[in-house]
Amino acid sequence: MPQQHVAVLGTGKIGEALLSGMIRAGWAPANLLVTARRPERAEELRTRHGVTPVTNAEAAKQADTLILTVKPQDMGALLTELAPHLPADRLIISGAAGIPTTFIEERLPEGTPVVRVMTNTPALVDEAMSVISAGSHATTAHLAHAEEIFGAVGKTLRVPESQQDACTALSGSGPAYFFYLVEAMTDAGILLGLPRDKAHELIVQSAIGAATMLRDSGEHPVKLRENVTSPAGTTINAIRELESHGVRAALIAALEAARDRSRELASGNS
Repeated sequence: MPQQHVAVLGTGKIGEALLSGMIRAGWAPANLLVTARRPERAEELRTRHGVTPVTNAEAAKQADTLILTVKPQDMGALLTELAPHLPADRLIISGAAGIPTTFIEERLPEGTPVVRVMTNTPALVDEAMSVISAGSHATTAHLAHAEEIFGAVGKTLRVPESQQDACTALSGSGPAYFFYLVEAMTDAGILLGLPRDKAHELIVQSAIGAATMLRDSGEHPVKLRENVTSPAGTTINAIRELESHGVRAALIAALEAARDRSRELASGNS
């Protein structure tokens, strides 16, 4: 297992999930550094995981890899703080939505390797989808190192950075769409006469089963849907209503809106 020092800066829920996953995957807590806005949060991370709280400047000096998990609007200030202390051979991994690698490269020492990663909240249960792109100075080895780190909490996928905004719309925000759908289906179950707890259990297990079939069967989703859809049956009547209400078009429009917002973040519009 690598003995490099890795620092997670701005450690919130996703950052902590990443730390926890790395430790379970065999990383030594002694090699993991963390920064947090509040001192009590930093001490909480030390107590819970055995990692070492440091300042952002200390992280820049000590860590071989820095993972920036701050909010997009805080990235500029963080880079300004890091730049005077950062050797150019440090690997920077950014998890901030909409922030291009060029934004980071321009504010750090010339030649600093930057890798951009968009992960999602299933990192909390080791089922994340993390999308990885190289900046202009990042090598294949840097990408592999990022994959090793984020592979501790789920799957990884390399894409050109030009596709990051689309991936943010699909997988970065994706879990929220499924939660929204489950919420709506639960309300429908109540309307149909079921208690909320039973409606919730039915829908959640159906979602888990369907997702497992999508992952493991190798079948196209159209084929899997057709297998449930009998002639003149209940499912086709439901599908007809979904189509007549424009659900497919609404989903496409929603994903386009998420992509456009990611682009706005990249251009500096808050």
